[in-house]
Amino acid sequence: MRVLHTSDWHVGRTFHGRDLLGDQEAVLGWLADLVAEEGVDVVVIAGDLYDRAVPSGEAVQTCVRVLARIREAGAQLVVTSGNHDSAARVGAFAEFAAAGGLHLRTRIDALHEPVLLADEHGPVAFYGIPYLEPDLARHTLQSCADVPGASPEIPQRGHTAVLTEAMNRVRADLAGRPAGTRSVVLAHAFVTGGERSDSERTIAVGGVEQVPGSVFDGVDYVALGHLHGPQRLAEHLRYSGSPLAYSFSEAAHRKSVWLVNLDADGLADVQRRELPVPRRLATVEGLLDDLLTRPEYAEFEDCYLSATLTDEVRPLEAMRRLQQRFPHAVHLEWRPATGRATAALRYAEIVRGRDDHELAARFVADCRGTEPTESERALLSEALRAVSAAEGAR
Repeated sequence: MRVLHTSDWHVGRTFHGRDLLGDQEAVLGWLADLVAEEGVDVVVIAGDLYDRAVPSGEAVQTCVRVLARIREAGAQLVVTSGNHDSAARVGAFAEFAAAGGLHLRTRIDALHEPVLLADEHGPVAFYGIPYLEPDLARHTLQSCADVPGASPEIPQRGHTAVLTEAMNRVRADLAGRPAGTRSVVLAHAFVTGGERSDSERTIAVGGVEQVPGSVFDGVDYVALGHLHGPQRLAEHLRYSGSPLAYSFSEAAHRKSVWLVNLDADGLADVQRRELPVPRRLATVEGLLDDLLTRPEYAEFEDCYLSATLTDEVRPLEAMRRLQQRFPHAVHLEWRPATGRATAALRYAEIVRGRDDHELAARFVADCRGTEPTESERALLSEALRAVSAAEGAR
């Protein structure tokens, strides 16, 4: 059986205010072509199908079109929910969807019940462990403790405790299956050894969000979701990462999916397939005039761009001017070479011994990087007098 491991689609996400639905549909639609070319039997999505619990209508329709294309290409789909999703919404109509080859595994009380698919070697059990918010999951798991492998009580709190309980139930169910049944687990979690990026929402509880990889021992393959960079923690334990870069910290990522091959004995091999990049990410630093005129920056004109300006004086209308050459510039910082913009003093030290006029002039200087002119100081004085007169008239 050939399984395509994906996760963290985050359909509906924006990038610094830019709509990404077109880019997402292009990349995710390419998965359907890969399914057809590689003869993929099952596509798994390990959480965060959507970017928010209540996705927009446009995001839902995009997702529906992509899932339909993958199904038409010949693959079944197994999906679980992540920390960005609403498990109840993603799992709605699960029983009906399964009849069409879309298997939605979002219920905590049913995580030990696999999707059973078969190839020439026999059955493969796909277990979907949705994102387990520790306190809520602990309560739910304890309320359904009559299943094989369940503990009557989960004394510990935190991610490791609830994922350990979940995997105990998965292993107990697997032990009761016919000999030779192979197993794939989908889980949305932060496993120790993984490398995070800036675009993941923290799932820390009490300062602890990581779980040891040993929690997932005893199955043939674990398709992890949550971290956005493709990563191999062990041969059978991997993150596919997100299909697109969702922060500039991911600019160097080579976005990809894992093609997992199962034979009669379990995991045979795992191959990497890189995804197309609709628009590259780039970061540049320098004087605004240099960025706008120098030819070596031409390669970034079609990129999503983050620019750091080193001008001594904050340039006026910097983003508007930058976007004349770089229409996809989305992020801008001003960091003068002298480091003046990053100098920090305690508020009490800044205002001590200064009158309102001095504070107003200092504000202009700090924001712009240069002292106000005489005419600007006069304008500030007039504004302060007007404010004082208005307050006296109350």
